[in-house]
Amino acid sequence: MLTMPTQETAIKKTSLLDDNDTKKETSLTWLALFATTGTLVCCAIPIILVSLGMGATVASLVSNLPSLVILSQHKIIIFSLSGAMLLFAAFIMYNPNRSCPVDAKFSELCNKAHVWNRRIFWFSVLLWLIGFFAAFLALPVQIWLEG
Repeated sequence: MLTMPTQETAIKKTSLLDDNDTKKETSLTWLALFATTGTLVCCAIPIILVSLGMGATVASLVSNLPSLVILSQHKIIIFSLSGAMLLFAAFIMYNPNRSCPVDAKFSELCNKAHVWNRRIFWFSVLLWLIGFFAAFLALPVQIWLEG
């Protein structure tokens, strides 16, 4: 015997689906933040420290963390991957089909999570732009200004 699903069952299913979408969005924004922070550590911070005349600090940093040299040698790949993650996170977050549950309590939590996801996302974009400027544009701009 087939029974028709009730409205309550439909709401529960929608809440579960939207909860999974929110978790996916949240984990993706945290992953993007981690990746963009990596761009700062590998490339931007050492360049900024050297530009400020703190070369000895960078030498000490590199001697204690030799993997920074490997990361800086592959900065194009690192920036490309982290930029792709940011684009994917933006696509997931600003997807027009994104929805929150119908239930008021879950809807409020979903909206709060989305607000925090947007904040984390834009902070990640800011970190990526700072790292990109320091790694790829700071030296050419400095040479251009001096020449």
